[in-house]
Amino acid sequence: MIKALVLAASLSLVAAAPAVKPYVAAALSDPARSADIGVDARRKPAEILAFAGLKPGDTVVDLLPGGGYFTRIFSKVVGPKGRVIVIWAKEYAAEAHPDPENSRKLAASPGFGNITVLDEPAAAFSTPEPVDMVFTSQNYHDYPDKFMGKVDPVAFDRQVFKALKPGGTFLVIDHVAEAGSAMRDTDTLHRIDPAIVKRQVTSVGFVFQGESRALRNPADDHRKAVFDKAIRGHTDQFIYKFRKP
Repeated sequence: MIKALVLAASLSLVAAAPAVKPYVAAALSDPARSADIGVDARRKPAEILAFAGLKPGDTVVDLLPGGGYFTRIFSKVVGPKGRVIVIWAKEYAAEAHPDPENSRKLAASPGFGNITVLDEPAAAFSTPEPVDMVFTSQNYHDYPDKFMGKVDPVAFDRQVFKALKPGGTFLVIDHVAEAGSAMRDTDTLHRIDPAIVKRQVTSVGFVFQGESRALRNPADDHRKAVFDKAIRGHTDQFIYKFRKP
């Protein structure tokens, strides 16, 4: 009986697929995304946006946005009354060219005037105003690594907590490492144990809201580097949603 209750409680934190809102559907069908549509089936933006709960008028941080895949979507979802704050950690940006430059080009493009691009030290995350959401995809594991200055993830989580409005969301997507490995594989396999992420984030006051399994892949070998040709682009990824009370 006790095991059944524990299992039920655990399952309750795995989010059912929410319906896709019309403004999300409109953002995904925007002609400016023509080059991105080919990877939508793999990256699951409709499911992720529905789970995240981003809406028109929100202010969202796209942290270390890579090629800007989600930046373009966020811009259209939050609309002219919302704001997208792209943040590049300077240490990461130094190794990510031309992506930081492309973020600025996007912000200067017609139809994307709600995007602001900022550069900050990795250890000093902050926002110019309280925000509704901080979003990071495949980058949480980078913060404790040498090239980022070995940032304390808990200190980083405190900074995210401070940046969010009450009720704000911290959405973390990352590559799954072996259970019990904690941060052992962050700099080698570019993976992190979901359990340590949950423990770190909730330790600073966040409430765990649940998990979307949209990017889970049980066929992934968690002992392989995410750039291994056998699995690259199809790694097992967790999507955790946290709320600031």
